[in-house]
Amino acid sequence: MTHDHDLVLRPSAAQTEAALNPPPGRNGGDLVVETLAGLGATTVFGLPGQHALGMFDALRRSDLRYIGLRVENNAGFAADAYGRITGEAAPLLLSTGPGALTSLAALQEAAAASAPVLAISSQVPTAGLGGGRHGYLHELPDQAASFRGVVKSVHTVRTQSQIPSAIEAAWKSALSAPHGPVWVEIPQDVLLAETPIPVVTGGDAFPEELPPRPELTAVAAHLLSSASRPAIIAGGGVVRADASGKLRQLAERLSAPVVTTFGGKGAFPWTHPLSLQSWLEDRHTTDFLEDADVLLVVGSGLGELSSNYHTFKPRGRVIQIEADLGKLESNHPALGIHADARLALTALLETIEGTREDESAPERVREVLARVRERIEGQELTLEQDLLASVRRALPPRAPSFWDMTILSYWAWSAFDPKGPNTMHSAQGSGGLGYAFPAALGAAAADPTQPVLAVSGDGGALYSIAELATARQYDLDVTWLIVDDGGYGILREYMTDTFGEATGTELTRPDYVALAESFGVPGTRTTPGTLATDLTKSLATPGPSVVVLSAVPRMFAPTHL
Repeated sequence: MTHDHDLVLRPSAAQTEAALNPPPGRNGGDLVVETLAGLGATTVFGLPGQHALGMFDALRRSDLRYIGLRVENNAGFAADAYGRITGEAAPLLLSTGPGALTSLAALQEAAAASAPVLAISSQVPTAGLGGGRHGYLHELPDQAASFRGVVKSVHTVRTQSQIPSAIEAAWKSALSAPHGPVWVEIPQDVLLAETPIPVVTGGDAFPEELPPRPELTAVAAHLLSSASRPAIIAGGGVVRADASGKLRQLAERLSAPVVTTFGGKGAFPWTHPLSLQSWLEDRHTTDFLEDADVLLVVGSGLGELSSNYHTFKPRGRVIQIEADLGKLESNHPALGIHADARLALTALLETIEGTREDESAPERVREVLARVRERIEGQELTLEQDLLASVRRALPPRAPSFWDMTILSYWAWSAFDPKGPNTMHSAQGSGGLGYAFPAALGAAAADPTQPVLAVSGDGGALYSIAELATARQYDLDVTWLIVDDGGYGILREYMTDTFGEATGTELTRPDYVALAESFGVPGTRTTPGTLATDLTKSLATPGPSVVVLSAVPRMFAPTHL
């Protein structure tokens, strides 16, 4: 009797010969790049450093495309965007100590946004592992400890034979729901030593699926079928799981209005009759969602920004589908379903019988949106709305956009139509500055068929200005819109509103057009009236460009205070 686990794939004669006689001149770094290629990676991001030179030397013997950025944190943002756009694990190669630690803010954003990033860092030589103070360059008592609270999993390699398995395990972790960043560290001597290990020829690191429990799906289907006023909140988990089509089918079958979170932009069509769009920071939307007798939350933890700063108090029954177990019922009691959004929505569609007809739902949606518009129009914020409209006119429908933590981005979270799933991305997951431009470079590397837009304030732009050199070196098709309001605009508003005056928010800044041109990147000064025309031209011209807008946009009044 033969069992499946008794079946062993036997190598061919050619494979045996190649394994017994691997090519000379390979080191531990070759095992890294061979494993990545075997898993399907084609592009890696990073920054070389002394301890990591074994990996970077091996890159020249591989077919992997290397894109080097100027700051490790920016390299992490680029890998983050590559992972979001492709759905693949984006390799990020880093060096020990300062280089590794500089990537932490980017990895925090990747974790918050469930972006699959495979960070591979060097370590001090093997003799220095274990917390002793040997005085190696870049030495930390426990480098991995700095990452355990940020990434999904940590993998420390001590011998060359562990490299392929550690990277495969990390790859699988990064791509299992919820996606996220992972950390692999390999000592310098392991990377540099010549290796007798055969060439890595393949890899089978299939991510684990996370289906819903059928008894919970049955209860959820019953609640939704019986609801008189169902509503749906769609979060970033819907986008990451490529479940937008399933969401639309379910919403239409239930006649359930849908609001998308800021991380879930594009998960539901903006102009659909059931679309409440993304006005989560609005009391009219909050009131509508609170009135639902059954509220389905898909791929969102209902955190601060998704709950109108925790003022949202649902009165009906909540069903929460969430792949991140730590977010399940963390803010509201619910029928918690720990599952991938696509698999859970598929199960609901298969379980719910019939169609719930409610001709009043689109009218109720129109009434909410009309009240939202009336509130915003009463604040005389035409500049901000006109700026967003200009950006939307200029940006091709399928072109991705990346938004930094700046006032125009805060508007875009609520008011910008992304024209489709997985096209609008921001740093709202962890809220760090400097995300937009390096992330846009990663997106341009992922898909060179579409121009990419990055939007920053002048404060955030200074975090990543060095990457103009990267954009020029690799001729990446990114247009960078810098809104220059002379400082940290949103912090200026917060402090002025709270304390009567602002401190530390005003910035001396460069001539951004002249600075861009010094890198060989075309620069344009624009105005609110010419923004659409200038952006359209820059986006239609291949290669990197910078458009600078001097303006002082304001935020709309909050409703949670």
